[in-house]
Amino acid sequence: MSPIGRTRPTGRDRLRDTVLAGDLSFLLARANALTLAAANAALAEHGLKARSYSVLALAADDIRPTQRELAEFLRLDPSQVVALVDGLEKRQLVERQTDPADRRANVLVATEAGRALFARAQESARAVELGLLAAVTPQDHERLAQLLRLLAFPD
Repeated sequence: MSPIGRTRPTGRDRLRDTVLAGDLSFLLARANALTLAAANAALAEHGLKARSYSVLALAADDIRPTQRELAEFLRLDPSQVVALVDGLEKRQLVERQTDPADRRANVLVATEAGRALFARAQESARAVELGLLAAVTPQDHERLAQLLRLLAFPD
């Protein structure tokens, strides 16, 4: 049959059969974009976005991260972390405290208000995750998490 006589899917469906749609890097980037958009929408009711939520989550985890550790772990420029911490600190959700192990560094600690907000925001984030992964079995969900951990933390 000639290309003229062939019916082609229309709209976004016709792009799903392209070489790009099978590229792992593209799929990871697209999944990331979709999950970030959904997470940011859900976190907006708490006055957070995915990045500020991530900083608050680590501060609320009692591990007392330094800003340098946050930048490395979140793969952000240190100046971005400073801005995120400044915003959370302005809202009295986190505090910078001197690191007892290195008096030149600050560690980040969530305030009681920060812990309470994180608990509420975490419920919203989990609901979004469950919604996005509704078509995935619990076993596949766990396997996906394992595979992503291998990619995210290769060493």
